[in-house]
Amino acid sequence: MITKDINMNTDKQIKSNGFRTELARQLRISVVATTVLTIIVSGAYPALVWGLAQIAFPHKANGSLIDRNGKATTKDSDAVGSSLIGQNVSDAKYFHPRPSSAGGGYDATASGGSNLGPTSAKLLSGTTKKDDKGKEVVDFDGVQDRIVHYCTENALAFESSAPIKTFEDGQGNLDDVKLIKAFNDDKSPLVFTPKNEIPADAVTASASGLDPHISLANARIQASRVAAARKMTEGQVKHLIEENTDRPGLGILGDSAVNVLRLNIALDAAR
Repeated sequence: MITKDINMNTDKQIKSNGFRTELARQLRISVVATTVLTIIVSGAYPALVWGLAQIAFPHKANGSLIDRNGKATTKDSDAVGSSLIGQNVSDAKYFHPRPSSAGGGYDATASGGSNLGPTSAKLLSGTTKKDDKGKEVVDFDGVQDRIVHYCTENALAFESSAPIKTFEDGQGNLDDVKLIKAFNDDKSPLVFTPKNEIPADAVTASASGLDPHISLANARIQASRVAAARKMTEGQVKHLIEENTDRPGLGILGDSAVNVLRLNIALDAAR
């Protein structure tokens, strides 16, 4: 009986020692595998890709930066922007980008769209809110408000159920809060109808909120305003549009689109 107990204890000890040995072996394998993969995936591979990119195409690898002369640059101090990211522009003498829902507009740290669907009342008519001081301000401008701005900025014909001048502030600028409230009026909403077709990209944001391009149709409509502000002929401006248009990839992938930053730089250079 004593011998049997000793044998059983011995077997248990052997199994216990074997388990600890196997556990230590598996832990060692896990630690080594994790360490090796971390070095490869988080160190060696990114360093290799970065090095090859710096050698093969440094301009693209460093953000496709452009200087004020429209030339590629890798120096942040010389750059006026990236050809891959749009910028907020409102001056009449420049082409304007499409709307953006990224942060406060074209914020590269907050890329994203509005996530509002085509049946959304907010997307169509916009919303207002009270700020910290209790003043009513724009929460979301909405497509209809953008259409009003686009038509008035580019001298496009329209019909309105109320005079647009009633929605201007003391300086003659459109008051977006008044417009949005008028569009959301339950009893008598403002009806604003452009007589020309408005390009979709002129009044809607992209999914990323950083789109650097506008459509050819959008650019051609803005050409008249830009030409007048710069005292150029419309033909000169349209020629610059064509020069700064990116064509479809392989001739069939996507649509032609105008790079707004490059076009605006070309306008400044043409003075």
